[in-house]
Amino acid sequence: MKKQGSPPLKIDRLEPKERKGLIVVITGHGKGKTTAALGMALRALGHGMRVCIIQFMKGDLYAGEWDGVKLLGERVELHATGKGFCGIQGNPYPKSEHRANAQDAIQLALEKMASGLFDMVILDEINNALQLKLIDLEQVLEILEAKPPLMHLVLTGRDAHPLLVELADTVSEVVEVKHAYRKEIEPQPGVDY
Repeated sequence: MKKQGSPPLKIDRLEPKERKGLIVVITGHGKGKTTAALGMALRALGHGMRVCIIQFMKGDLYAGEWDGVKLLGERVELHATGKGFCGIQGNPYPKSEHRANAQDAIQLALEKMASGLFDMVILDEINNALQLKLIDLEQVLEILEAKPPLMHLVLTGRDAHPLLVELADTVSEVVEVKHAYRKEIEPQPGVDY
């Protein structure tokens, strides 16, 4: 391949005048909310940050990010605390067990945030857990209150509560335009899980 351009002479690093830990909500019914959060984790790692990912719903079916995150090394932790998606895809666990696991995830989130070890905490599918009443709004508000000033907090999952949308610094909504499963194509490894 013949190159047409040349690399920049210098790559600058942007430094904000004032650092602030952001609250980011990634919601919507389209595919890619967890993927977007994992992209934020990758970007944070590039800046030397430490990241903790707590998955509220995932845990009963293998997800590629579990082993993918291990390849990133010790600067990122991933905890799959759930028993799968409550009430769908033939999930056999009663709601009481899903709620117990989600309650454990809330405590784990508070502990990881208080540890001082992480610059970013991602609470994957917490919006779903709240919408399904596996956790309570007051518990999520407690997490927001406990967030250290310089730590970034990312909340993913469809149906984000309006108050969380209001309190967040950044909110993105992932909209489905088209999805392979609507054409009866099974979920594919590396893309869907």
